[in-house]
Amino acid sequence: MTGLIAFREIVLKVHSRCDLACDHCYVYEHADQSWRARPKVISPEVISHTASRLAEHARDHALPSVTVILHGGEPLLAGTARLRLVCEEFTRALHGIADLDLRIHTNGLQLSTRYLDLFDEYGVRVGISLDGDRAANDRHRRFADGRTSHPLVLAAVALLRSEPYRHLYQGLLCTVDVANDPVAVLDALVELEPPRVDFLLPHATWETPPARPDGAPDAYARWLLRIFDHWDRLGRPVPVRLFESLLSTLRGGPSLTESLGLAPTDLVVVETDGTLEQVDSLKSAFEGAAATGFNVFDHAFDQVAAHPGVRARQLGLAGVSDSCRRCPVVRSCGGGLYTHRYRDRNGFDNPSVYCTDLRELVDGVEGRTAPRETAPQLSDPAELARSQEELTRILLARLHADLAADPGWAQAWELLAAVEQAGEAGAGALDAVLDHPFTRTWVLAALDAARDGGQDAPEAARRLTALAAAAVLRGGLDLPAEVTYRDGEVYLPTLGLLRLGEPGTEGRAALHVTDEGYAVRDGRAEHRFGPTAGDARWQPVRTWSPGPDAAPVALEDLDPYRNCFPRPPRLRLGAGEAEEWRGRLDRAWALLHKAVPEFARAAATGLTTLTPLAGGPRSGGWGEAGRHGPGALGVPYAAGVRETALALLTGRRRTRLRALTEVADLYALDGEWLHRSPWRERPVPVSRLLADVHERVAVEAYRRATATPEPGGADRIHRALDRLSEAAELTVTGKSLVAELRYELKTVDA
Repeated sequence: MTGLIAFREIVLKVHSRCDLACDHCYVYEHADQSWRARPKVISPEVISHTASRLAEHARDHALPSVTVILHGGEPLLAGTARLRLVCEEFTRALHGIADLDLRIHTNGLQLSTRYLDLFDEYGVRVGISLDGDRAANDRHRRFADGRTSHPLVLAAVALLRSEPYRHLYQGLLCTVDVANDPVAVLDALVELEPPRVDFLLPHATWETPPARPDGAPDAYARWLLRIFDHWDRLGRPVPVRLFESLLSTLRGGPSLTESLGLAPTDLVVVETDGTLEQVDSLKSAFEGAAATGFNVFDHAFDQVAAHPGVRARQLGLAGVSDSCRRCPVVRSCGGGLYTHRYRDRNGFDNPSVYCTDLRELVDGVEGRTAPRETAPQLSDPAELARSQEELTRILLARLHADLAADPGWAQAWELLAAVEQAGEAGAGALDAVLDHPFTRTWVLAALDAARDGGQDAPEAARRLTALAAAAVLRGGLDLPAEVTYRDGEVYLPTLGLLRLGEPGTEGRAALHVTDEGYAVRDGRAEHRFGPTAGDARWQPVRTWSPGPDAAPVALEDLDPYRNCFPRPPRLRLGAGEAEEWRGRLDRAWALLHKAVPEFARAAATGLTTLTPLAGGPRSGGWGEAGRHGPGALGVPYAAGVRETALALLTGRRRTRLRALTEVADLYALDGEWLHRSPWRERPVPVSRLLADVHERVAVEAYRRATATPEPGGADRIHRALDRLSEAAELTVTGKSLVAELRYELKTVDA
């Protein structure tokens, strides 16, 4: 069946009774009482059929691994013999098909070395339910006669933490009760050094709402935030799944728990009689809420996956209520646990009964952590540059993994390594050539070719050889630097173009450093070139300075990989053309500094390379951001001074945003959110809306300063910023960027 999401997690009910009488248990105390009619212990036949069904499912969906959770009731009541049979059958059935992750969720009362020796044999990890200190645990987790279970649970945890069993310790599960002291609860759990703690909201619906002793709609949020604050003050001593999930989604990552986020469910429950059901918590909603009508004897797991109730929990954003879809925290809370949305009159098409709690919890965690969770690249240009440098090196290392077997590549790579090891001069020279924006263009093109099976190893080796040679020359290093030229010439990144023969010729030449510059030996002849040599066969990269205190910017019209912009680059400019362009750039830059000095200074930060593009300005002269490193910008050569100024301004805004998105998560891409844009006819994704606003804030400032304002321009930007503020897919870093844009617009309005 197409479009089905495979089950990767199976909850296997091995025993349907329990030795505790917890009054908050969804199995025995809530609406669905189907446990009464089911066998107490799972039969060998159900075990065998379930294992076979799971193996079939894993094979059909090519699952690399599956998780089987032994559950109840209390699963240890099944006894070691029955649990051994479970382990044996599933291990046998999944052998050679998928890795098997076996777990058990228990109250711990029956735990002993007999069980732990069995679990050690099959790698069964153990999670134990414990609600905190004795006062908290005794509030609900008692024997039927009212006796405490706390000492026995602590003894079970102590045994699990001891050698040789500690590696089986999976964690503790704690059901929230706002009547308990949250600080005491966390301290009691942390003292037991669990690998993970899960805090679970008690199961409730709109028909049977959760207890709220003070009547406050956010009581559970306030309780959990007190836990969060204490956990944070302690230095986050143990992982807490609830908080880690919120922090992950706020950064743009996935949810880590079924109770939060929009990830589709991939879990199915097998009861002791072989009945296949939906997630167990649905038993809290109404009698039969979890039922599917299927069983392991007659039905495959794919049939359960197609069940409407299961499909409803696999729809992501489309599966939550309308009010949830419009909520800015829906990526983090996901509308809450499906069970908690139930209301008699309209089923599950509602926000969670914990809606107010979830909103306050997400906002509270975000407010407490936003400064720490915001990517430093947003506010620190130097950190952005370092991250971009690291990204280029990572991509180059990935390309090396593909091409290391090529002799030409391997030789050039050895020279690069020698340059890096040649002290500060070598490291600095290597940084300069790797940070050249079109180095990134070349690496990406080579990786694309490798991925598509059309990689040209000799061509990639030629470029790497030229990079290494350029680094040797820049660093003034006494290292052998040979280059391979084709069509009579070789481009040395950041330095220039060297002609070594007639068009159509190929060969190798040795380069070295001289007192006056550089020299090339081709056969018996040696030719000098470089800054002062004046060799007609040498075309250096020209430069331009955007100001007396600014670093020189390369006017790059030589690099063959500069063809990465939406429009083609100009061919090499003549001497007169280059001077004319420098003058136009000077006047454009002066105009920017006069009109929008703050924006002009920001635009100059990190600018290393300008490439003249063919043709005149588009859409009023906006600059071009291509597929390259962050320091480059394409500017239409034929643009006038005003258009060139606008191209410099907007192009730098584009390249800055692109650089940010490459190293920091500004938004998540796992939803189908679309937003109305004041500038476009159709709704657009958040990436497009954010890019439009990021550019237009600067454009609005420029137009106002040059007395050419766009009617209603600021109003449109304000509307777009309002929509971005409600965008659920923005991360904390993305929200910080929106706040930055609001501040910029405020200065424009002033």
